[in-house]
Amino acid sequence: MLPPENLLAGEKSPYLLQHAANPVHWRPWGPAALADASALNRPILLSIGYAACHWCHVMAHESFENPETAALMNALFVNIKVDREERPDIDHIYMAALHAMDEQGGWPLTMFLAPDATPFWGGTYFPPEPRWGRPSFPQILQAVAQAWQNQDRAVTVNGASLVRALTAGAATRPGSLPTTETLSRAATAYLRITDPVNGGLGGAPKFPNAPIFRFLWQHGIRHTDARCTDAVHLMLQRMAQGGIYDHLGGGFARYSTDAQWLAPHFEKMLYDNAQLLDLLALAHAAQPAPLYAARARETLTWLTRDMATNGAFAASEDADSEGEEGRFYIWDKPEIDALLGDTAAPFTAAYDVTDAGNWEGHTILRRITGEGSAEAESRLGQARQILFAAREKRIRPGRDDKILADWNGLMIGALARAASVFGEPAWLTLAESSFASLLALLGAPDGRVAHAWRDGKITASGLLDDQAFVTAACLALFEATGKQDYLRHAIHIATATLTHFADTDGSLFLTADDASDVPAIRPRTAADNATPSGQGTMAAAFARLFHLTGDTAWRDQSERIIAAFSGATDQLAGMVTLLAASDLLQNATVVAIAGDPLSRGYHALLQTALTAADPTVVVLHAPTGHALPLNHPAHGKTALNGQAAAYLCRNQTCGLPITDAMTLHNNLNSALP
Repeated sequence: MLPPENLLAGEKSPYLLQHAANPVHWRPWGPAALADASALNRPILLSIGYAACHWCHVMAHESFENPETAALMNALFVNIKVDREERPDIDHIYMAALHAMDEQGGWPLTMFLAPDATPFWGGTYFPPEPRWGRPSFPQILQAVAQAWQNQDRAVTVNGASLVRALTAGAATRPGSLPTTETLSRAATAYLRITDPVNGGLGGAPKFPNAPIFRFLWQHGIRHTDARCTDAVHLMLQRMAQGGIYDHLGGGFARYSTDAQWLAPHFEKMLYDNAQLLDLLALAHAAQPAPLYAARARETLTWLTRDMATNGAFAASEDADSEGEEGRFYIWDKPEIDALLGDTAAPFTAAYDVTDAGNWEGHTILRRITGEGSAEAESRLGQARQILFAAREKRIRPGRDDKILADWNGLMIGALARAASVFGEPAWLTLAESSFASLLALLGAPDGRVAHAWRDGKITASGLLDDQAFVTAACLALFEATGKQDYLRHAIHIATATLTHFADTDGSLFLTADDASDVPAIRPRTAADNATPSGQGTMAAAFARLFHLTGDTAWRDQSERIIAAFSGATDQLAGMVTLLAASDLLQNATVVAIAGDPLSRGYHALLQTALTAADPTVVVLHAPTGHALPLNHPAHGKTALNGQAAAYLCRNQTCGLPITDAMTLHNNLNSALP
């Protein structure tokens, strides 16, 4: 018999703890829960979500807190709750199963599994009573349980079919390295579906899709294609002024429910803000804009004020407070009028504040007027501060304060770039200190990085994305600082990744070879999601290691990853990080800087290289050039008559020395669209 209790109280995940008081007899994912299901020959109800998920809260209130529904769940299933942020490997497997059923993905994810964890049916949110043409959750529970008890053929057939689909989805399809034409086709395909008015990909709901726009940026810069870079600028400008951006506290919400970036679900995710900060920096490097600089600095204020935890950064902030979505963020005009008094009119006109509101009778602040005079903008800034102070007295949304290695890696890398582009050296200091904290909490002696930490405990083993994003962060810090320790850390993690994640064809699995609680199908993908794929990110990291060290083993590893998937020509447009990695490997510009690192000339050249708008620029500190291997093109490159000099190296050949920062800038940016 199952213990008649909810077993989540001993967990560390804030999402699991949100459900610890449910009358449902929840178990955390693990061997014990699977053993219970096997012993009872009872199907598993697997529920996956995350702490900041609005619809997860809705289903919890409607169903999991309902005693009658909970009793039905307890009688018919072994109920397992998973935090998708803590266990993205488990989420990946069952989300892929849902997609194989031709169902739209999302959270909460509700999957029904055989006792051996084989999925056979599922969905996302289910209402408590029949609604929108969908059956109620209790009806679903009874129908699934009956099908299992009667051993309906559909259960067996569906399970076998989904396993075949998952196996096929984890297979590689080898081919040759992608060509420029391949990348151009992918870029053109995305340009066809961009929104020419509001930016982003057309339609609603509208997500930032940062990996796609990061690819478009790189492709546009590399091939002087203004269509690509303009698409990125348009999206950033519309998002930066829309309701998806928090105009009082800084930071971007996860997505907009409409096509105009007005109404988000209000949750703020670390990974979105990291990628958008990086895009803001790249866009600002090409076309400096006060808007980009303001949003970057405001987002950093949010990051350090609200997300700092244990020396690193928390995962997310919730959408709900006091049981209502967006309550912390929305306003009514009388409240603003009372707070601002005689200065209310300019603010309400600028930020779309009306008596009727712009969202469900309330107002989500968004900037609808152009930039005014310096005096007018100053008054608006003062008004924002007054409203921010008033908002701080409200009950705040919850914060998921677990530390995730992959998302922190993304933010550390973005900080390293943004520090140079926006002239904020303190941001680089923050990136370095955050990296040190991350390794102290999650680093392992064998070089691997664990995935999640909270409340003094590592709660999930490291996955491919953790190794990839932290390796990329190491390399970003090495390029920004020249400190050899960062390069050594990158090589240590990359080597451990090959030991524990690599297949014989060079591709990388999502899980390590010693993972003990993952279903039999070992997941593997090169497709991007809301974050870049770990596969593509690691291919890019190996490419950078090759360009930085000259070690051809890293080039070969990068090629093997890319080639393992490049035969899937019909799917490559969904693997844009892998495509960008291939471009980086084959076409990078290495800026090798020689001379005295403490000299003014060296610093000027370094800052120029670090602020390049081209993401395929690799910055190599080479004070004498003699420390580089003999086969590195910059080996032996030195200062010129005592002056620091930069050498542009392309296709394993370096050009003449450049001692003037402006000349270097012109060389790096001559082809900007």
